[in-house]
Amino acid sequence: MNSSVFQAAPEFSARAERKSEAELVEICLVRTAEALSATGAAGDPDIFKALDQVRKSRSAGKPMELIETLARVIGHEEEHIAPVINSFSDAVASTLHPVPPSIPFASKLIAPSAFYDSFESMHRLGKRLLTPVIFAEDTDAIGMASVNPIAAAMLGEEIHYIVGKRFGIRPFITTARMDYESWAFLCRKHFEL
Repeated sequence: MNSSVFQAAPEFSARAERKSEAELVEICLVRTAEALSATGAAGDPDIFKALDQVRKSRSAGKPMELIETLARVIGHEEEHIAPVINSFSDAVASTLHPVPPSIPFASKLIAPSAFYDSFESMHRLGKRLLTPVIFAEDTDAIGMASVNPIAAAMLGEEIHYIVGKRFGIRPFITTARMDYESWAFLCRKHFEL
């Protein structure tokens, strides 16, 4: 497949020129679609259908994850959706270097309320990317995880920039993946979805 089909958004980078939340969300969608297509995890027609549903939902103010939506577009029943989503997550992760680890205990971690209070813009972006911060040790070490490792990596880059800009330090950022059930639980808990 020609990946230019999905290049509707500009490339994300850590340049001084910052992107808006909406631009970051769109870049995440495009990168995720490209990864799913490049790995053969799903066919392009299904990816396009899922992209359309996610964009419509997000324009209505309701965040949606492309990986989850794709599993539903393909027609998997609710009781079988978790393994499919986890498989798509693994496929997307395989396109990243290094591959973000899966953290099976992520849903057991305490929500970093103080971090979210201090960095409301990162809480908003996390909600839009459906990527919770799973730990924050002051501003020195911060971790985020999602079923979509591209979303986790992008939130990590933004947090790294924002914390550095505010405090002049470079925090240790950990990006990870988590299973569907843990992710769904933490999204409800952190973002009141």
